[in-house]
Amino acid sequence: MNKTSGSGIKGLPHGIYGILGEKFSLGRTNIEVAQQMVDAGIDILQYREKLKYKSKGEIYRECLEIRRITSDAKVPFIINDHLDIALMVGADGVHQGQDDLPVKEVKKIAPNLMIGCSTHSPEQVEQAVKDGADYIGAGPVFATKTKEDVCDAVGVKYLEYIVKNHDIPFVAIGGIKLGNLREIMSGGAKTVCLVTEIIGAENIGKRIREIKKIMEEYI
Repeated sequence: MNKTSGSGIKGLPHGIYGILGEKFSLGRTNIEVAQQMVDAGIDILQYREKLKYKSKGEIYRECLEIRRITSDAKVPFIINDHLDIALMVGADGVHQGQDDLPVKEVKKIAPNLMIGCSTHSPEQVEQAVKDGADYIGAGPVFATKTKEDVCDAVGVKYLEYIVKNHDIPFVAIGGIKLGNLREIMSGGAKTVCLVTEIIGAENIGKRIREIKKIMEEYI
């Protein structure tokens, strides 16, 4: 699977897009989980914590350490929402939701960052492409409980729509497990995010190897 590295990358790597979240990590810290994921060969890693659960200072300190871990391993590091912290710690990119800062405005402030945008409909894909997003999140493909106030599942047909109508790289996300991963890959996904399937696993390294084995049938 592809790996890109270094500050200012613009290409979304094929493979596993990992997302951190202590709420689902079986008592392990984000830093512990990040190290285990990187050691197991994660292809890209996103930090996703809300101010509801951690202070800005805590988020900054965690991201600073995770930036060191990912930099040493040459794994692209994306920070969700917090553009200021992404710039401070030298992250490779920032990911924006539909209710976050507009992609085209973020690009003005941080032209060297890879900018991702969550999408849930064809109209949102069109807007993300128009605004210059470097990649999009496509989902939730299946129902998920890892995000609050999440929209209804969009299904595999949404992935097929993106593949047929756009060239923009995308990461399939939402309710993806080992049991339905082949369906996702058959829908045209090259980059896939399995959140709780990885960070909620007793043995993170073993789970990542299992996922990679399936993905390598398609990539």
